[in-house]
Amino acid sequence: MMAIALLASGCGATHLAAPAVSGSVGTEQQSPELPFRSLPRQAYTPNDWPETLEAEVNLPETPGNGLRPAALIVHGGGWQNRGPEDMGGIAEQLASRGFVTLNIEHRFAPEYRFPAQLHDLQQAMAWLHDNAEAWRVDTDRIVGVGFSSGAHLVSLLALSGSDGELAAPHGGDHSRLAAVLAGGLPSDLFKFPDGRLVVEFLGGTRAEVPEQYALASPARQVRPGAPPFFLFHGTWDRLVPLDHATDFRAELEARGVENELYLQHGRGHFLSFLTRGSAIEAGIAFLERQVNGE
Repeated sequence: MMAIALLASGCGATHLAAPAVSGSVGTEQQSPELPFRSLPRQAYTPNDWPETLEAEVNLPETPGNGLRPAALIVHGGGWQNRGPEDMGGIAEQLASRGFVTLNIEHRFAPEYRFPAQLHDLQQAMAWLHDNAEAWRVDTDRIVGVGFSSGAHLVSLLALSGSDGELAAPHGGDHSRLAAVLAGGLPSDLFKFPDGRLVVEFLGGTRAEVPEQYALASPARQVRPGAPPFFLFHGTWDRLVPLDHATDFRAELEARGVENELYLQHGRGHFLSFLTRGSAIEAGIAFLERQVNGE
């Protein structure tokens, strides 16, 4: 009933973007939709990986033989549950816009603690590179897409998964992302009280493992030259409060990193995902500008 009431009340949005692309919400021009082919779900991890993980792959039917952009897509669930089916609609939207999509599983906490999940993403990127020729993927135009804990993982991959402390032993050049679309992003894990999800993900409280909290916080890994970010966030989010988005955007701004923030007024964490339509359209338009050099 709350969701219906909010929708009926005409809860709007504010799109904080560069002047060249800002304007009325919902006016982003869409590319014509393309048909796409879904491959059977298959393992992307090597045989000796601690757990066999699978990916859903969509291949757009683009004209000609040119290379296409790709998207690594990661679901939410507090690093502990859910699956690729949550992001299936977004994967289909991206495929219909010409992106090869890789919608993946990852290992769950508390059995597997950080950085195991980041290693899974790095392995998925290696697999995508291995299949790039067959799938006609331009490996310089791979983007990351995620919501909630999935947004956290793709953001961390974009910021520190290809070089630096988190690159070893599974990262490297193959882990580079060209841009990120992140919704409900937990950007600074120090902001959370010592609740179960983060403690089980990182293996301790803020006082016990502060180095893990710093390493796992995208807001503390921002550097000049980082890839562009599109963020969307509900202004009533109590699970991941709005300052995760606004403070993270301030860090991006301070380091000259291109970014946009799409505020979904009157929506909490889960409703911002369920009513993500215009935010995702604006986000995909942002990704298209990045990978097409516009």
